[in-house]
Amino acid sequence: MTVATSTFGSRLAAAGLDWIEPSWPVPARIQAIATTRNAGVSIGRYATLNLGGATGDDPAAVAENRRRLGMYLPSAPVWLHQVHGPDVVTLDATAIPTAHASSPVADAAVTREHNVVLGVLIADCLPVLLAERNGNVIAVAHAGWRGLARGVLQNAVAAMGIEPADIIAWLGPAIGMSAFEVGEDVVDAFAASDVHEGFAPKGRGKWNADLYAIARARLEQSGVRSVNGGGYCTFTDSARFFSYRRERETGRMAVLLWIAP
Repeated sequence: MTVATSTFGSRLAAAGLDWIEPSWPVPARIQAIATTRNAGVSIGRYATLNLGGATGDDPAAVAENRRRLGMYLPSAPVWLHQVHGPDVVTLDATAIPTAHASSPVADAAVTREHNVVLGVLIADCLPVLLAERNGNVIAVAHAGWRGLARGVLQNAVAAMGIEPADIIAWLGPAIGMSAFEVGEDVVDAFAASDVHEGFAPKGRGKWNADLYAIARARLEQSGVRSVNGGGYCTFTDSARFFSYRRERETGRMAVLLWIAP
């Protein structure tokens, strides 16, 4: 097994980008990027690499930011219309949206096609990448607390159509536990096992929620044994990440995944 690090990571470093190349034991043809808020043209609350088209940012700036991102991709990303739900879209050769088509309404996507770039936009919710050990099928999921509670990760694993033990996962930048205070309504949305794994009581009906721990538990319950990444906090690291909880009017980063030929 070759870990995908050298060539692509060197290219990002040579360009002076602080974007994240996932460190996970997948074949070299599995390529992925997690962008940061840096290397774009947006200003103010959206400075600088805002990739979200529905944030209130100048559309021309977002278009230029996406053009800059596209320099590192084999094709335009298939963006999802994210609704914090459990639905997964499978993108085969007959179901890949064209440039002017509407984005699929889903919070996860699966493909076996080469050079189809799966993308999710984030600003605190947890992005999860999934890949078969042999590199034949991939998936990406947008997993905020609502999506996690409704089963988006279990659905993404099932939609890949392979043995879960053959799946390798990577957890990207999300809000950290110490910054993510929630109420009892959020706790009540989860099963007791999730609460045990991912919530710490603060008293007076408040809890700290650990999206990383909940995601790991859900993946392990689904049979995924190799779970990598985690440890970021989009809320506290304002120099590198946008955060919706920190600033409601803000930009979006992207996490992207594809199979190279």
